[in-house]
Amino acid sequence: MAVETKLPYDKQYVTQFSEGRGEPDWMKNFRLEALEQAENLPMPKPEKTKIDKWNFTNFTHHVSGDKVDSIDELPDEIKAFFNEDKSKNVIIQRNHSVAFSSVSETLTDKGVIFTDIQTALHEHPDLVKKYYMRDAIKVDDNRLTALHAALLNGGVFVYVPKNVVIEDPLQVVFWQEDDEAALYNHVLLVADQGSEVTYVENYISQNTEKQSVANIVTEVVALDQARVSYGAVDNFATGTTTYVNRRGVAYRDAKIEWAIGQMNDGNTISENVTNLMGDNSYAEAKAVSVGRGDQKQNFVANITHFGKFSEGYILQHGVMKDDANSIFSGIGKIEHGAMKSDAQQESRVLMLSQGARGDANPILLIDEDDVTAGHAASVGRVDPVQLYYLMSRGISKAEAERLIIHGFLNPVVEQIPIEAVRKQLTQVIERKVN
Repeated sequence: MAVETKLPYDKQYVTQFSEGRGEPDWMKNFRLEALEQAENLPMPKPEKTKIDKWNFTNFTHHVSGDKVDSIDELPDEIKAFFNEDKSKNVIIQRNHSVAFSSVSETLTDKGVIFTDIQTALHEHPDLVKKYYMRDAIKVDDNRLTALHAALLNGGVFVYVPKNVVIEDPLQVVFWQEDDEAALYNHVLLVADQGSEVTYVENYISQNTEKQSVANIVTEVVALDQARVSYGAVDNFATGTTTYVNRRGVAYRDAKIEWAIGQMNDGNTISENVTNLMGDNSYAEAKAVSVGRGDQKQNFVANITHFGKFSEGYILQHGVMKDDANSIFSGIGKIEHGAMKSDAQQESRVLMLSQGARGDANPILLIDEDDVTAGHAASVGRVDPVQLYYLMSRGISKAEAERLIIHGFLNPVVEQIPIEAVRKQLTQVIERKVN
């Protein structure tokens, strides 16, 4: 099956969908313009990964989900994402509807906005319009970003006012409950000057047989002196083809930290791009992945330096087994004028079977003289010296390999800021490598 050139939904459908949700006119027009652009834009062209037979068109666009009165009413696999004391600030999206939402009065009294994207379009349309697909990502990046803008059907909006520090993490669970429900989710997080926020999201599905699509875009805007810690665990099942594009923009003295667990079982394209626009801005992009079966994955981490004295660090660790094939590209780019900047990256891939394939592609693009830059990359099997050492202490070979794998992925796993989510990520890793 080749990628179809015909779009899955037309202008009439998009108009009716937007009007049915009571969206402002600017949003409806934005959708229609994006749909028109999608007709002529090219598909993404990920390095060394052919996507011409991937499913991007076979899905159901709008599926409702039932509400619940408390987290306790949810299935165990969803409840497991929350600590025992439960989060005070949480949104659970079930297919394309909000099943549960809770925001503490402490945050609302400070002017913090933490709500689903649909409510934000009704209650804060001007604020959404100010940042939506303007700084971090553009509609015309490629056909899939344009299609995302046209068919947006879920997501969240976060706004943290100036100098507000949020101590507890904001937590979101996106649950693809219906096997054929496509998630066209948009996460827009704006941290105003001097603010601080930690945000954690989980994606989960169980469609091992039926096909669907996840087309996800995240925008993080960190204004001057803001601090954003962004944790995510993607765990889509085999039937979901995933395109996820997480983008960040950091202005003067701002900081964005990404910690991402890429645990999908289906074919995946993932881009994590941060633009360091301001002087003294800082970004970390940490990600782990486990590939299995015959899935194909392509991961890109890109930090581009525009501001002077900016710092960017990329860390990618992947484990491949069975016949999985994954590409890890790390791109550190220092633009002309970004003096005294520092771009560092490390990509390492561990292969557990003969049929597995992993490539690590470190790329440095330097257009300025007075900078620091470096990279490290490795692809290989489990270290026999480490294996021998552990087995010499009476540990079985299987258990020794398990310990090495967890140690290999731990630098990112430990960065996930919610204990229950860290535990879930560890369990997913355990299940995928055994």
